[in-house]
Amino acid sequence: MHGAAVVGSGPNGLAAAVTLARAGLPVTVFEASDTIGGGARTGSHVAPGVRHDVCSSIHPMALATGFFREFELAKRIDFVIPDASYAHPLDGGAGQRAAVAYRDLERTAAELGDDGAAYARLYAPLLARLDGVLDLALGGALARWPSDLGAALAFAARALEQGTPAWGMRFRSESAPALLAGVAAHNVGRMPGLAGAGVALVLGALGHSSGWPVPVGGSQAITDALAAELIACGGRIETGRRIRDLGELDGYELRLFDTSPRGLAEIAGEALPQRYRRKLLRFRYGDAAAKVDWVLNGPVPWLDQRVAAAPTVHLGGTRAEIAAAEAAVARGRHADRPYVLLTQPTASDPGRNAPGVHAVSSYTHVPSGSTVDVGAAVTAQVERFAPGFRERVVAVHVTPAAQLARDNLNYIGGDFSAGAVSLPQLLARPVMSPEPWRTPVQGIYLCSSATAPGPGVHGLAGWYAARVALRREFGIESPSLALGAAD
Repeated sequence: MHGAAVVGSGPNGLAAAVTLARAGLPVTVFEASDTIGGGARTGSHVAPGVRHDVCSSIHPMALATGFFREFELAKRIDFVIPDASYAHPLDGGAGQRAAVAYRDLERTAAELGDDGAAYARLYAPLLARLDGVLDLALGGALARWPSDLGAALAFAARALEQGTPAWGMRFRSESAPALLAGVAAHNVGRMPGLAGAGVALVLGALGHSSGWPVPVGGSQAITDALAAELIACGGRIETGRRIRDLGELDGYELRLFDTSPRGLAEIAGEALPQRYRRKLLRFRYGDAAAKVDWVLNGPVPWLDQRVAAAPTVHLGGTRAEIAAAEAAVARGRHADRPYVLLTQPTASDPGRNAPGVHAVSSYTHVPSGSTVDVGAAVTAQVERFAPGFRERVVAVHVTPAAQLARDNLNYIGGDFSAGAVSLPQLLARPVMSPEPWRTPVQGIYLCSSATAPGPGVHGLAGWYAARVALRREFGIESPSLALGAAD
């Protein structure tokens, strides 16, 4: 068999490369940056010797989804799974003024007060059929018959409730709706919306089951585990090598692209049928993210100390406030009180940095291509729920959306989902097909987050693309990825 080239070394590109290498193909990965990992990297961009995750920090899908379970990631690197998956502070002074999502659904419901029982009824049927829910949401192309019809019906009913103006009918107070809104806002877009509701249901169900794991050493540990397996199988990685033209990959029988659809269209050019290329170029990108990372000389001084136990914190106040902030971004404005996703891994991974040094990361949503420094607005949102935060900051680094797009070619305009996550673009990501990773050209596949099942550090798009490629190009079934299976 001739070799395979994989363009891009994000989790999907590396997942594809490992799968192909395990099948016996010679594989070379080409990465434009000087370091591998895409959004799953850890570096010292804020202060020397202090390690921050470049993009993603906490990984709800790392232990529960198909590729990483097959790959036995939990046996290759260490994870800490906190009891509290995520937290959502609210205004109101000291004491218990936050909603906390624990792995234990009953404990979560008990602390939500009047809405606890209603919240538990929202998630309990999904947890009872979690494998079916995950297969529906992450099992491949969305436009297919579900493997568990009961799970699909339960999920659809709840998505229709939480993704439409009916989203408030179940609840009577602020805490439970805010907790849901914080997770739904992982999907950048107006609220309520069906895509955001689906994200909240899937990520929330994982938070109440396998948890939201923290990789010891940072996200780079996931990337390094994938790269080590690839090298062990005879694969190669070339960094600082940006592929600009398909001709650079002559000699490779199989070519997989962990790129945006626009990137594939630019590289492959006229080699792609004009109709398909137009579809790639019409693929829509969403609003963006801007990052603010800090080094603190102490932990974040949350008013509600329960928040300190959650590695992920959603900031923005009530669901109505978050919806207003997201609507402002959708209109091309920067929200005065933005939604902020903050990660504080020190309590779970204290060995990542020197004692007394706390690396805290965050991002907020901004219009596509924004060059605005959002540091002041984001810091104010943290200070709102953690008075005294500013006094603990010893270093800060702001990455505007436009810079995020320059640092990662897949993040068009700063869209780290590699394409807007809407219902139409979940059904057709980037085209409607039972095999959306396959292009009309033999031997060329798209395997990034712009394909099904969409964004997240799960490796699934790369795994699915590689499995389809092996079957269609060589008649080979997917190889085992378990430790020792290639020996």
